[in-house]
Amino acid sequence: MIEIKHLKTLQALHQTGTLAAAAVSLHLTQSALSHQLNEIEQRLGYRLFIRKSQPLRFTAQGDILLGLANQVIPLVQQALQSCSTPTKASLRLAIECHSCIQWLTPALTTFRQQWPDVELDFKNGVMFDPQPALQQGELDIVMTSDIQPSAHLHYSALFDFEVRLAVAPDHPLAQTPHLQPQDLAQETLLIYPVQRQRLDVWNRFLQPAGVQPTLKSVDNTLLLIQMVAAGMGVAALPHWAVENAERQGLIVTKPLGEGLWRRLYAAVRDGEQRQPAVEAFIGVAKAHSATLPFVKAA
Repeated sequence: MIEIKHLKTLQALHQTGTLAAAAVSLHLTQSALSHQLNEIEQRLGYRLFIRKSQPLRFTAQGDILLGLANQVIPLVQQALQSCSTPTKASLRLAIECHSCIQWLTPALTTFRQQWPDVELDFKNGVMFDPQPALQQGELDIVMTSDIQPSAHLHYSALFDFEVRLAVAPDHPLAQTPHLQPQDLAQETLLIYPVQRQRLDVWNRFLQPAGVQPTLKSVDNTLLLIQMVAAGMGVAALPHWAVENAERQGLIVTKPLGEGLWRRLYAAVRDGEQRQPAVEAFIGVAKAHSATLPFVKAA
């Protein structure tokens, strides 16, 4: 059976006129090219060109296959070019982290400039449990810190971030260098409206120590920070997300234990991570995350 590489070889021989020049154009040694030609001629059972002819001349069979090459190779190139264009007219996104939209907004602007024909759509209805919706084809990309190993999803690491406790500047905990779980036992912990098992501060800091502070849901990051600043509670938030408020003196942040770090991923259905628009969006998001304060490259 003749292969695409054989057809490309015939084209190179025709275009260059010599075996040596064809080998150079194909980035092969002359010996490797001769071996390839001998192999295909033995497989087909006839000669494709006349040896030692100057310039190189094809046999009748070689001319037929050269004509085939001139027809097939442009079609192959056209098909590969089509594979490099967006296969999705839209990308449906969901973000598990409320604060993520703050750094993602500039990335969305850049992506729209680079891919103007791809529509971006946020699916708010599955905001806090989006991975099943991703599996079922209702979403295309999910920003998450939670990996579900058996979900048939592919996770592209974006960056590592530290979760710190935000408190009012005059709060007693503002003077504590490294907080321990027991320090939060009598506090009101302001949280996003998600199941507490999905909160890093709960499942990785408080629960292992058996500490259960009072929980109060707040569905807006700005409001949450204002409530912390007013002494209405404390909150565990990504350090980069509250950096501006901390710099203004509205809040103080403290490390949880020796430092509570998480990694943010872009999750897609396994096998779709190389889709051009998907791959481009993840690349843009990762590039913009490098501009954030208090994060580490994943």
